[in-house]
Amino acid sequence: MTSEAEFSLDSKQRASLRCSREMGMESLLSLVMVVFYGILFCPGWCETYHHVFYVKEASYTRLCATKKMMTVNGQFPGPTLYAYRGDELVIKVFNYAQENVTLHWHGVRQPRNPWSDGPEYVTQCPIQPGSSFIYTVTFTDEEGTLWWHAHSDYTRATVHGAIVIYPRRGTSYPFPSPSEEVILILGEWWKRDANAVLETARETGADPYPSDAFIINGQPGDFYPCSKPGTFRMLVEPGKTYLLRMVNAAMEDALFVSIAGHLLTLVGSDASYTKPLTSDYILISPGETMDFLLTANQSPRNLYYMAARALSYQPVNNFDTTTTTAIVQYKSQYTSWSTNPLLPSLPFYNDTEAASKFAFSIRSLASTNWPINVPKRFDQRMVMTVSVNEFECPPGSCQGPNGTRLSSSLNNMSFVNPSIDILEAYYKGINGAFDTNFPSRPLYYFNFTAEYQPFALSKSRLATEVRILEYGTTVEMVFQGTSLVTAENHPMHLHGQSFYVVGWGFGNFNEEKDPLGYNLEDPPLKNTFGVPTNGWLAVRFTAYNPGVWLLHCHLERHLISGMDTVFIVKDGVALGEKLLPPPPHMPPC
Repeated sequence: MTSEAEFSLDSKQRASLRCSREMGMESLLSLVMVVFYGILFCPGWCETYHHVFYVKEASYTRLCATKKMMTVNGQFPGPTLYAYRGDELVIKVFNYAQENVTLHWHGVRQPRNPWSDGPEYVTQCPIQPGSSFIYTVTFTDEEGTLWWHAHSDYTRATVHGAIVIYPRRGTSYPFPSPSEEVILILGEWWKRDANAVLETARETGADPYPSDAFIINGQPGDFYPCSKPGTFRMLVEPGKTYLLRMVNAAMEDALFVSIAGHLLTLVGSDASYTKPLTSDYILISPGETMDFLLTANQSPRNLYYMAARALSYQPVNNFDTTTTTAIVQYKSQYTSWSTNPLLPSLPFYNDTEAASKFAFSIRSLASTNWPINVPKRFDQRMVMTVSVNEFECPPGSCQGPNGTRLSSSLNNMSFVNPSIDILEAYYKGINGAFDTNFPSRPLYYFNFTAEYQPFALSKSRLATEVRILEYGTTVEMVFQGTSLVTAENHPMHLHGQSFYVVGWGFGNFNEEKDPLGYNLEDPPLKNTFGVPTNGWLAVRFTAYNPGVWLLHCHLERHLISGMDTVFIVKDGVALGEKLLPPPPHMPPC
């Protein structure tokens, strides 16, 4: 870790410890439990770092307008968290805002501790205004870049930040150490309050309004009104190599990204190292994180745009078609640069070939020092349709396609959040909160990717259905995209586990032929990955993490409208294979 990162850790720890002394006696039991969890998870060589997050409103001006929005500690994007592999973070969250909130530590496995995972009404009830909660974030073999974000409605549009996990002390990267590291968080900006955008969609039954801008590190860039002075600038020195840690925090869109005149070399994704993959553009889906090496090897007299725009298969009026930019600027003896930065050539919005070429070229490093453990066999195969759906409405009451209300589903089931969180209901044996009949197969088989589909197939069933897995079960999940209502790329995210992406294809999955082409040697280890439009994706994982874990599409409108379910992994036999008890003072529903 650089000295700058070490200072960041120390200063944040000191600040949070100062705040922790102000918590008072009401938090004493909570802190005792934090110590108990730390003893369980943190061996003698690891460290525990303390942070305090204040969720509160702050005013920000973008696109010629000022709005109040939810932030953490008044920052947008929020604070970056730093740790070494195997360390632990303890984060006290105070909700000073006017809305409920929860926080999720995206890609952190949280062994046996779903109580700190964060999705509302799945592993906890929301932190209500004026309340607080302590999260324990435990790292195991994650190494690289992850992120944290709100997991309640559209709040994550402004409540999010990066997580940097350095190699264990005394070890190094599997590539030459970079000169510097730069965090790049991609996102979306609405002039309106983000949750107001969601409420309008709920009232009308239509898709949420597209964002007004994409952003890089909170700034829209030169191509937007009132934005040029704030454009993010990345300063580089000729001949040096930089590690770019990129997060796609966008709510609804995968993004093509490129830097004029420069190549990017992927070396890690979702906190797992990859074989070097060099390209003049990348594709990153909502929820994904990627680590790239950039060598500053171009003329220092020029300025170079970093640019990002959406990948989408919808009509252009249904998504944000704008382009966000940052500037790569060389430090040199020159006192002036070209006034017009060079612009990269990005793939077109619906370039399926370009999207697939990059995404499915990613391979795990799979070396002696960074081995992988791909399941060669599986105990259960689940074939899961991922669909956009619609419900009929009284005439004139909805504004979705053909006057319907939009929904979404997995295996034709649109998940409905219960009134009590599923984890508490499971742990305490409370009946009625959920059912355990989530199907392992589609309820109906048809030509999933046909150009035209009967309207009757677009209806889904509302339910709170989960899937129970025995400890140690190896699962193959095949996500089958459909053309119901609209065909889209769906970035699927699994909490509590990472999975190996072993296969993919366009059209309908063939259970006899397609597995013959699986990659079982060096597939990427991911926690989020896009199901190709009108195609399928096969992943494998072994359920070694007891608890309650959410599976969902990371397009926020799809999560909110039902494209999710829950895996409950039962306890194993050994003590270290059992769900931990809840910490004190879980937020009430």
